[in-house]
Amino acid sequence: MQETIKDINHNEINELEEILRLQNELQDITNEIYASESMAQIFTDCSKRIMNLFNVEAVNIYAVDKKRREIYTIIEARHLFREQRMAVNNRTIPGYVADTGVMINVADVHDQSEMKSRCKGLDLAGDRDGRSNAQLKQVMATPIVHEGETIGIIEVINKLGRDGRFVDEEPVLLQEISEVLAIAFSNHARYARRGKTRFDSLIRKGFLKEEELDQAWDESREQKETMEGFLMRKYNVSKEDLGKSLEEFYRCRFFQFSDRFPIPAELLTRLNKEYLLRELWVPIEKTNGNIHILLSDPDNIIKRDMIENLLKTKAIRYDVALPEDISKYINYFYQSHGDESSISDIIGRLDNTDEGENEDEEEPVTESDSAIMLLVNKIINDAVSRRASDIHVEPNITKRNVEVRFRIDGDCAVYQTVPFSYRAALVSRIKIMSNLDITVKRIPQDGKIKFRRNGSDEIELRVATLPTQGGVEDVVMRLLAKGETLPLEAMGMLDRNYAELLKVCEKPYGMILVVGPTGSGKTTTLHAALRHINTPEKKIWTAEDPVEITQYGLRQVQVQPKIGFDFATAMRAFLRADPDVIMVGEMRDFETAKTGVEASLTGHLVFSTLHTNSAPETIIRLLDMGIDPLNFADALLGVLAQRLVRTLCKNCREPYHPTMKEYEEMAGSYGRELFEKLAVPYTSDLTLYRPRGCDLCDRSGYKGRVGIHELLIASDSVKRLIQKNETVEVLREKAMSEGMSTLLQDGIQKALRGVTDFRQVRRVCIK
Repeated sequence: MQETIKDINHNEINELEEILRLQNELQDITNEIYASESMAQIFTDCSKRIMNLFNVEAVNIYAVDKKRREIYTIIEARHLFREQRMAVNNRTIPGYVADTGVMINVADVHDQSEMKSRCKGLDLAGDRDGRSNAQLKQVMATPIVHEGETIGIIEVINKLGRDGRFVDEEPVLLQEISEVLAIAFSNHARYARRGKTRFDSLIRKGFLKEEELDQAWDESREQKETMEGFLMRKYNVSKEDLGKSLEEFYRCRFFQFSDRFPIPAELLTRLNKEYLLRELWVPIEKTNGNIHILLSDPDNIIKRDMIENLLKTKAIRYDVALPEDISKYINYFYQSHGDESSISDIIGRLDNTDEGENEDEEEPVTESDSAIMLLVNKIINDAVSRRASDIHVEPNITKRNVEVRFRIDGDCAVYQTVPFSYRAALVSRIKIMSNLDITVKRIPQDGKIKFRRNGSDEIELRVATLPTQGGVEDVVMRLLAKGETLPLEAMGMLDRNYAELLKVCEKPYGMILVVGPTGSGKTTTLHAALRHINTPEKKIWTAEDPVEITQYGLRQVQVQPKIGFDFATAMRAFLRADPDVIMVGEMRDFETAKTGVEASLTGHLVFSTLHTNSAPETIIRLLDMGIDPLNFADALLGVLAQRLVRTLCKNCREPYHPTMKEYEEMAGSYGRELFEKLAVPYTSDLTLYRPRGCDLCDRSGYKGRVGIHELLIASDSVKRLIQKNETVEVLREKAMSEGMSTLLQDGIQKALRGVTDFRQVRRVCIK
């Protein structure tokens, strides 16, 4: 009975999640339709998202031409757009729906009895869709109706991976989309009737020709550039003239960015900077009881409703600004908001000291100075904004300065230098925030900072101080990013690794290990695996140090080694707490490893991490700890070794043809026989990618990181080798013969796909 109730609850949760997914996708489609600049954009771009929603082979959107009694659409072929028309009659399904105004939903257009019962009078002239050339089978089509008149048709064709009629919520979804399209069609028709766009003033004043404007719509969309930016760049339209045209169209004021605008601190307190940058709107003042908002499209009803719901008022005045100026306002407001200033401004508030003073003399700057507090806050805030994982504060005796470095995407880079005279105050301030003893300077200390950013959630930093040469102290702060648990499919695994990892994660008991150096993403991968199996039917305990990622449904415990509550103690406690799955942060010692093996042999699924270089080496490391080979072989399900490599910036990565020397080096590193199986010969059209650098990636050519993986599956043959205490080389050869790719091979495959480059792969792994 209890299991039946659990099944029902699980099904209800799945149904709710699916409903939520559909609602979110429907909202995205609605936003895209309303944001479309033209009918052509609706015909071409919006249909792609609708196709993904229904999981179908093709989606067609048509408009009705009443005068010619035809329906028409725009099709894209070889990057060119052309109009396609068909008559309103009973020879095509869209023509039939336009003629009759009825919705049709058929499982098989070749089933004569079904067609006669559902589509009386329909006489198809062919069995293929004219736009996608798809073989017609399942078809659902509905009229787009505005004020009782059919003004268009939307048609979805051939459900992928399923036979039968479109059922359940799908006709309702299509009807909702048709209602959104009806409003969009009507708006575009209204604008067409009055012959007006937001750039008409530019044509009337001779800055542009009509054909240039028509061409600019398509070119700007292809180049993923705003229309305003494209016109200013290609046709040298001034921002002032563009603003006058926007003012005339939207019937409101046009604003350009000005750093002299008063900062509306009271309007920004509950608004998130990242949210405003994503949605592109900003409040700039409150006058006469009205909040003044800047938008790039003040006629966007969806966005206006969203703003009014968020601010809980309709007393809002909307004006227009260019997207780039809205972004500048947001960055300016938040840069200067609260206690954030530039580093130079903060340092300017501190008293200057003589560079030649004796370093043992008492420093005039102390940790209680407000400017030192601002300086530390500024460093942490900027580290978060730049996606840094670590902050390094390094007093330099020889250069007599303090270097602050950020580690971003695995690489350290100098962020700022601070005068040497501020070294003690800076370190002491960090110690106070970490609850450390500021009088202790000759031994390392560890602590944590809970730091709340303006308008953002609280973040946590793990702090370590170390005494260094010259009587100074270094500080390293690791930012513990708390966020949504990533799904396994976002880990960037190759198909074989992803499929095999899913299989072992779904086993009822056994041990799965994720290995690699510090900062290689082991905890992220473990939580992604736990997310995959995290259901109400399973009790999952985790022991972590610290708890970096939280996940609903897990019971998470932070170990405290200083009071004797270590991983081994936590695991023993878990075994008395009715677990199904146990995740232990790290197998640091024999006792933890032994308890993990025993737990997996007594019917529990155990996840853990180790600091080893490769998957086969992990097995030898545990056996060297003293783990019994027979028990360990029975318990082990798989070992996933991973590293993080920098990914090429998608905005600026540069294609190139590699030299034969580069190709040979890559093939030799991969293993020539195995490389030949990849079927990537050296030809004249072989293309790889390399970094170039742009504003989005701070001119580095890289942005973000991706995992490279080595998954050893504990097959029966591998288990026998473990029982025999075979060497690392024997284990690796057997695992590779069964399909394992080494870290280097995995990275080379990602380099061939343009995700990263071979140099980055070589930086993080040897084999």
